[in-house]
Amino acid sequence: MRNKKKDMVLGAFIWISAAITVVVLVGILGYILYNGLPHMTWSFLTTTYSASKNGSKGILPMIINTLYVIIVSLVLAVPIGIGSAIYLTQYAKQGRLVSIIRFATEVLSGIPSILFGLFGYAVFVVLFQLKLSIISGSLTMMICILPTIIRTTEEALLAVPGAYKEGALAIGAGKLRVTMGMILPCAMSGVLTGIILAIGRIVGETAALLFTVGVSGNAMPKGKNIFDALFGHILEQGNTLALHLYNSAMNGKDPVSVPFATASALLIMVFFLNRLAGILSRRFKK
Repeated sequence: MRNKKKDMVLGAFIWISAAITVVVLVGILGYILYNGLPHMTWSFLTTTYSASKNGSKGILPMIINTLYVIIVSLVLAVPIGIGSAIYLTQYAKQGRLVSIIRFATEVLSGIPSILFGLFGYAVFVVLFQLKLSIISGSLTMMICILPTIIRTTEEALLAVPGAYKEGALAIGAGKLRVTMGMILPCAMSGVLTGIILAIGRIVGETAALLFTVGVSGNAMPKGKNIFDALFGHILEQGNTLALHLYNSAMNGKDPVSVPFATASALLIMVFFLNRLAGILSRRFKK
């Protein structure tokens, strides 16, 4: 009887905790979308931004800059992160060196992002003379998301049944072929989970990017041709959606509808990116 009462109390506590979590989440999202969606017009999404009081308040350059930072950061970080995880789980001799590497990745994942920003400013902006630019911010974000990609990929690779590897090796397949042709595809859903988490970190980051990409990059990509427009822009400042949201809310020049509409656009972008990654994850699982 006493155990049944304890189970009931514990079950009620679990349900109440879950309900509070859902209510808080729905409340935050609902408040932002309620205040932001009415102002998120087509012109708001497709025009440029002007700092003048009566100028255009569009966020198209910020959306493009955010996509730039996401794509460049992932292109740099994903191969390194997956390669590191493959080495740690499939090739490295389990010992002190592997333990040190894993400890280092765990420490890196817990470092405040503003310290990454200070490091990125000192190394990429000043030492490498890349100046405040999208490439400086992307290199900084690469370091930020590497621990997440390495750890999640490592766990996904370790979750693949060992019988797959043993069976493939037994019929004469090489280690590289087994790793790249069997183990990695089986772990791809877990790898994509790490990439989704990395995208969320990039999209919502402000402190690290504040030091490295600058806050005045509100211009559209320009160039004599498509190549110059696409790749030349990464050497310029690029205000992202999260940075623009912070600046718009703090400068006092923009109407209060601008940060709310920007926050709504940011939420919708994260939702669609996560859905896209989820669709890819299910396809790889099949």
